[in-house]
Amino acid sequence: MNSIYEKIRQQINRVVKDAFETCAKNQTLPAVELPEITVEVPRERGFGDFSTNVVMQAARQLRMPPRKAAEMLIQAMDLKDTYIERVECAGPGFINFYLNRYWLYDALKLIQEKQEHYGELDMGRNVRVNVEFVSANPTGPLHMGNARGGALGDCIANVLKKAGYDVTREFYINDTGNQIEKFGLSLEARYLQQLLGEDQVPFPEDGYHGEDIIEHAKAYIAQHGDSLLKETPEKRREILVQYALPINIERIRKMLSDYGIEYDVWFSEKTLHDNGEVADTIQFLKDNGYTVEKDGALWLSGEKLGLEKDEVLVRNNGVPTYLAADIAYHRNKFVKRGFDWCINLWGADHHGHVARMKAAMAPFGVSADRLHVVLFQLVHLYRNGEIVRMSKRTGKSISLEDLLEEVGRDAARFFFNLKTSGSHLDFDLDLAVSQSNENPVYYVQYAHARICSLIRKLKEEEGITLKDVAEIDLTLLTKDEELDLIRKLAEYPEEIALSAKTLEPSRLTRYVMDVAAHFHSFYNACRVKGEEEPLMMARLMLVDSTRIVIRNVLDLISIHAPEKM
Repeated sequence: MNSIYEKIRQQINRVVKDAFETCAKNQTLPAVELPEITVEVPRERGFGDFSTNVVMQAARQLRMPPRKAAEMLIQAMDLKDTYIERVECAGPGFINFYLNRYWLYDALKLIQEKQEHYGELDMGRNVRVNVEFVSANPTGPLHMGNARGGALGDCIANVLKKAGYDVTREFYINDTGNQIEKFGLSLEARYLQQLLGEDQVPFPEDGYHGEDIIEHAKAYIAQHGDSLLKETPEKRREILVQYALPINIERIRKMLSDYGIEYDVWFSEKTLHDNGEVADTIQFLKDNGYTVEKDGALWLSGEKLGLEKDEVLVRNNGVPTYLAADIAYHRNKFVKRGFDWCINLWGADHHGHVARMKAAMAPFGVSADRLHVVLFQLVHLYRNGEIVRMSKRTGKSISLEDLLEEVGRDAARFFFNLKTSGSHLDFDLDLAVSQSNENPVYYVQYAHARICSLIRKLKEEEGITLKDVAEIDLTLLTKDEELDLIRKLAEYPEEIALSAKTLEPSRLTRYVMDVAAHFHSFYNACRVKGEEEPLMMARLMLVDSTRIVIRNVLDLISIHAPEKM
């Protein structure tokens, strides 16, 4: 068992069920078919450590006021061999459980036993999940939207893996369609300009104006000279794209690796066209009555799928739309590769595409709830209180590379996970590099380094190392700061479970900040070095358990846990 909360819930479930059976036997309450017993942590500590509303859920079957039934139930409860110290009825029939301290001491023992595996759950057993994120057009550098989507997607994948899911990280390469045509036209123009002069070759109005396009043209000429001048424009563009696209994709892969992201699958959109999956998907929709023809084009039927309007699948020139390829891609994920659950991370400007994609899965027998889209909002970068749009180094819009150069991977990933995905994010560049408690990533990393320093000094200067759990009297930990810190450490598996359910890894960033704050409060109130050995050992175990939890969270969000600062 990886969660003390799980053990407590099992105890409460058993106590409640046994009490219902006892009351039914004594005929003080009628026999009922119990609903699932929900055990929650009350918002206010005064209402106990855990609470259930099971009596109110079963009120109709009980045929009496819930509060009266709850009081009878409490009288029938056997609390032997549990952490439960006392039980009270509150409000209209809530049953509140107050625990003794032994659950907290057992939580520390569990952390010491599990070490880096503490927090792992089995809620996702045998469920195969595909998490697709970033999937930037491979026509230029990664921007701030890609940076936020990357941090969120990677952390969601990490959380799901920690919760026991079988996770595949995927990057969908948009290597066909309009943007690739535009990429080819831009490369061709720069290539010809290099050879014939800028004034001789107009640049496409909607072309890609980045310096990287010019660099590609120069590099190709350095290797192959003017050999493409004799080719047709179509062939020339094809060759230039074949040359530049792999370079761009490799740059993206390297940049994301520097950012702490490693993908399991790089999936090419072009392969869906080349192997006939797009055509086959369109034919399937057509054969099964999910399309309509009008204006010379083929449309996905909005009426058949419960959508507001029809959507073009094949243009009147016979070319499939991006939607057609996207449907084929998701069909590939669910039907061909057999994923149980697919999660996509998209910028908020794609919100209109969500309903279309969910509805378009129905013809393939895939329910809408198996496709989950996390929409994330824009990022605003600030320096000296003012919005920053341009890189100081390049004079162009800030790329992920610029950001990592300025603030580093740890600060970037931490800040992008500070707020829920649906919130706009104001990224303070000055704060991200400051070495102060106001900087949340510094604050958390400093707590970890401080713990490592304390453990190291005790060993080097005093020869003191942590004893085995069985030799330590944890009941000596009685101060509020000690117990509050243990409670916070015990919550970690719960935070994993909630983050996995909500797909909100920002919970964990806030959680580890809370752990650091509780540790600093404990550290300021409770000495470790210089106390009598039994108390010193108990506190040293609490300190070491805090180190384990902070490191586990930082590992989960792919941020370094420094031992010295």
